[in-house]
Amino acid sequence: MERSIILAVGASVAALVFVLELVRRRKLREEYSLLWLLTALAMLLISAWRDLLHGMAALLGIAYPPNLLFLLAALFSLFILLYFSTVITRLTQENKEIAQEVALLRHELERLRVDQQPRQQQHHHQPAAVEQDGPPAP
Repeated sequence: MERSIILAVGASVAALVFVLELVRRRKLREEYSLLWLLTALAMLLISAWRDLLHGMAALLGIAYPPNLLFLLAALFSLFILLYFSTVITRLTQENKEIAQEVALLRHELERLRVDQQPRQQQHHHQPAAVEQDGPPAP
């Protein structure tokens, strides 16, 4: 077996184990790990199944089949990067909206505090009620 295919199989297995370990340690959420797991499994399948690799390379006109492995790895990586870019864009927009809501709520809270201060000062300047002996009336 060619060294490049052995390298590809080893890298695919290592990527698979690494992603599973990240999920196990809760460093990577399951929903984001699926693309990485699928990529590692696809690379493992293509690199281990030599006839499939050679057939796909011939179909695509690639003279050296291991080059197809690296081309597919690069394409999968670009796809994953595009997916994460869309996730980051969505999260950035949500973060901006939440920050705006928090700013509005803080402004409203501060306005309510300012409105309450004159009322509290009025209550402090009123004479105290005369205390009565005995329990309060029902």
